Amino acid sequence: MEQLIFFTNIEIAILGTIVFLFLVQLAYYAGIYAKPLRMAKRMNASADSSNGKDMPPVSVIVYAKNESENLKSNLPHILSQTYPDYEVIVINDGSTDESDEVLKRLENDNKHLYHTYIPENVKYLSRKKLALTVGIKAAKHDILLFTEANCYPKSNRWISSMVGPFTDGADMVLGFSAYECKKGFFHKLAAYDNLIIGIQYLASALIGHPFMGYGRNLAYRKNLFFEHKGYYKSLNLHAGDDDLFVNEVATPTNTKAVFCPDSITEMIAIDRFKVWKEMKVSRAATQKFYKGFSLSFYRIESVSRFLFFASIAAGIFLGVTGNPLVAGIACLFGLLRLVILLMVLHKSSLALQQKPVTTWLPLLEIIQPLCNVYVRFYRIFRGKNDYTFRMQR
Repeated sequence: MEQLIFFTNIEIAILGTIVFLFLVQLAYYAGIYAKPLRMAKRMNASADSSNGKDMPPVSVIVYAKNESENLKSNLPHILSQTYPDYEVIVINDGSTDESDEVLKRLENDNKHLYHTYIPENVKYLSRKKLALTVGIKAAKHDILLFTEANCYPKSNRWISSMVGPFTDGADMVLGFSAYECKKGFFHKLAAYDNLIIGIQYLASALIGHPFMGYGRNLAYRKNLFFEHKGYYKSLNLHAGDDDLFVNEVATPTNTKAVFCPDSITEMIAIDRFKVWKEMKVSRAATQKFYKGFSLSFYRIESVSRFLFFASIAAGIFLGVTGNPLVAGIACLFGLLRLVILLMVLHKSSLALQQKPVTTWLPLLEIIQPLCNVYVRFYRIFRGKNDYTFRMQR
């Protein structure tokens, strides 16, 4: 018994490292990642209390490129919102499918729907930024609410929920877009990745450090766009119409995060890993231009996680070859961390209207950061095709 409670210097060092890294992980999960979860009830109460306020008119801008089927199924959810005064502008970015015909048919029955077309041969700058700028200039109203054709609002009060903070003085509102539930490990990975990124940017906004957002559910004032010269600072990049713009203009005082059930959109599941990988590559191209420490702050969590796993493995090895109590303590801290993480992410998934990936979590939390590393190396070795046609000449 005395031999069990006596630890060598190496065992003490390993156990000390495990405890320290456990506390680091606990600070992230309980302090940061659980922040949206703790605020969820307050958000719901705030959304209910905004019902009686005078709601300003809104322009909803939908980006679409070869999305005829998604427009058929998703656009009616936007057109049937219970909001009193809004228009919907669809930007058809050089589509070669039946998107134009679908939009014309829908316009016949929906007088608040408009669409415009960006010619396919436009190559002199980021096509998507050009398309969105055209939509913004065409918008009649000051408040702009953005989404994409492969997304749909999960509630007919989506516009009301996203616009609510503007009545309290906000200039920008960050929303969450859930990932459609589908079978298969790839979809579980994409859903987990989407959930983690969403929690990170929502939590950062809640603690006063907004650093990015997604164009699948994002709103800001029209004058904010023109005050910062639109996408001028990132026109040399294909991507960045959402995350880089938010990173540039968002401040602790002008930006709010909303994630009550009515505010959430859902993204149609991606059909191929290659498409998802290219989306990740595009995002990686803009991340290096982020200002502030937020992105590095979350990368530290990934590093501390793998160091924690390594420390647990070392503790188990020392226990097997020497004092079994070391292995028991290592396993106990590993299990405790997993339980805390399961609770936070399971409840957060439900609060954000995304199906939990609880069963797959032990594997996903290892694979997802490794995918991020793979994406960064992939960009390096394939050649960084991040810049627009104009900048390449």
